[in-house]
Amino acid sequence: MPAQSSIITQIVPMLLIFAIFYFLVIRPEKKKQKEHQAMIKALAKNDEVVTSGGIHGVVVNVKDTTIVLRLDENVRVEFDREAILVLKKKAE
Repeated sequence: MPAQSSIITQIVPMLLIFAIFYFLVIRPEKKKQKEHQAMIKALAKNDEVVTSGGIHGVVVNVKDTTIVLRLDENVRVEFDREAILVLKKKAE
């Protein structure tokens, strides 16, 4: 019996560490990823966004995998949808 109880005393702390790690790190990160995916899918024309590179722009055109942003009057740049980091202001 002593050998069996020592295995349990070794496994329980590891399970507790994994549970704490899951609830403090993994679960919030998955939630954040789902929110980001929903935001990317909901992007529409005239939304003000910030890219992962820090470029601020206004959505001009939404395509399947890319988005065209207006950076200035005559400057339009096409970005991957995944490059959009933050939705600053939703179009009204």
